[in-house]
Amino acid sequence: MSFSIDGKTAIITGAANGVGLAIARHFVSEGANVMMADRDEKHLKAEVSEVEAESGTARIFSCDLREKLSQANLISATLDAFDRVDILINASRQVLTTEPMDTEDESVQALLEQNVLSSFRLSQLVAKRMIKQAEGQDEDEPVGSIVNLSSIAAQRSRPGLMGFSIATAAMDQMTRTMAIALAPERIRVNAIAMGSLMSASLKASLKETEGLREDIIEHTPLGRIAGPTEIVSVAQFLSSEASSFITGQVMAVDGGRSLLDPVKTAAH
Repeated sequence: MSFSIDGKTAIITGAANGVGLAIARHFVSEGANVMMADRDEKHLKAEVSEVEAESGTARIFSCDLREKLSQANLISATLDAFDRVDILINASRQVLTTEPMDTEDESVQALLEQNVLSSFRLSQLVAKRMIKQAEGQDEDEPVGSIVNLSSIAAQRSRPGLMGFSIATAAMDQMTRTMAIALAPERIRVNAIAMGSLMSASLKASLKETEGLREDIIEHTPLGRIAGPTEIVSVAQFLSSEASSFITGQVMAVDGGRSLLDPVKTAAH
């Protein structure tokens, strides 16, 4: 079975930096048409010319994906540029700390809106488009793939990351439920549960918290923190026909971290 995504069209959110950008770069290098979406227009513009120069085709769309109109416009822009959409990578995510007993703390609401609900609504719109463009297609042919970026924090209990843990747990359940709902339409939905990844938020935490790097490494069997590029091959696998009989799965890419269960250690 082929890992190829050559000629496929992918929408990748959170594509201005970090793992979203790494996936976008890789998909373009593999011959995919990529619509890079993010609120950070400055970084999108800075990256797209370099990404396009590598090979393939990339476009950018700057918007706030929490807004329904922005999502509709993103899909319209993708269709104008590439005529179709085959893959959705929901890589837009935010990490905030939570004060569980602070009644003014709105981190849970903010993270549910940013990390879950915006991805859910976009997945609905993209799935409807995938179904429409598959009309008249051979019933044995795959229609599309949706890949959500989650975290092993969904399975951890740490008060300071309560909002993030709740949001990622919701993302995992959304993945499983949408997989069942979309299976009759031949659209697969899976998630990547990341362990400690060298993201912008983790870099900030490492600077602010003495000993955090050593603590994370100590509780990761492979003994290091992952780089964004280590997620991209898994994203390609789940987007390609190589995973044609895989749906509703939350695949841990965490260096073995989820095999251990130290409550005190953060899962970013």
